[in-house]
Amino acid sequence: MKKRILITPLNWGLGHATRCIPIINALLNFGFEPIIASDGVALSLLQKEFPELTTLKLPSYKVTYAKKGKYFKLKMLKNSPKLLNAIKAEKKVINSIIDNYNIEGIISDNRLGVRSKKVPSIFITHQLNVLSGNTTWLSTKIHQKIIKKFDVCWVPDTNGNINLSGKLGHVKSFEIETKYIGPLSRFKKTETTIKNDVMVLISGPEPQRSLLEEKLLSELKDFKGNVVFVKGKMEREQVIETMGHITTYNFMTSNLLEKTINESELVISRSGYTTVMDLAKLNKKAFFIPTPGQFEQEYLAKRLTQLGLVPSCKQEDFTIKKLGQLPLYKGLKSFDFEIDYTDLFKPFLA
Repeated sequence: MKKRILITPLNWGLGHATRCIPIINALLNFGFEPIIASDGVALSLLQKEFPELTTLKLPSYKVTYAKKGKYFKLKMLKNSPKLLNAIKAEKKVINSIIDNYNIEGIISDNRLGVRSKKVPSIFITHQLNVLSGNTTWLSTKIHQKIIKKFDVCWVPDTNGNINLSGKLGHVKSFEIETKYIGPLSRFKKTETTIKNDVMVLISGPEPQRSLLEEKLLSELKDFKGNVVFVKGKMEREQVIETMGHITTYNFMTSNLLEKTINESELVISRSGYTTVMDLAKLNKKAFFIPTPGQFEQEYLAKRLTQLGLVPSCKQEDFTIKKLGQLPLYKGLKSFDFEIDYTDLFKPFLA
């Protein structure tokens, strides 16, 4: 009987789920049986990617964003009782899942309550420092305290001076075993004909996802060139609509998304860390619009702009004219990094 490993991405947009795809494929290649557990759009996406695998529903964190960036932190504070209740509920559910499904290991991508003393429990995060403005010290301390309850922490980045996450994923020291596993991406770069002048790729909690969708559709209606627009809405059926030079998709699964990004000259997106890893793997030119008030995305966008790699701006400031800045930036480049899954999966082989 194959060893069953529970893999549980946080449902906070699609990034945590998509970066688990290469890990799930690696588990399958190593002869494990992955069991997927999540909720919402993250679970829906992985069910579409791996229809043959067992999937389970976990309690929802029910995260929503403020309409205005300046209220982001206040909204998160209001959400905190929901988060705490969901984490408590996760702990109860996980114990029964371990027993009922004979789970022999856990990989949690930012689900804080998914751990157990019964089996090796691994936590994935690129946020050893959690940015929250003048309360960064507190949010970081709380997050690190939770991470220390796991056996190992995987950071999807390199530990050298050249890295993607900057101060988010790098601290002077950490109390539990920490492995820098290299950037995670489900994609491969292919040399192909460019068919799209612009690709829009968005996801994330409401209402900010819809606000950006409306903003970009309005700006791009006068754009001279082909646009493919992926809304990041994980619905039962794929819906494709064409309006002149703009073709919209409610969602794309991995193979089509990889193909379409490779065929696109430029990608406009949020500056979520998984998106940064994916676009770096595909060596893409990008324009980033961070989620208003989300300190992590604002930091990543600002850092990559200052490094001369990707232009960015606030959501409220975006106009199609901003794309004129692109020739001044180098674009993202991938790292020559091979993930050592043999080493990473050792806790499950003992």
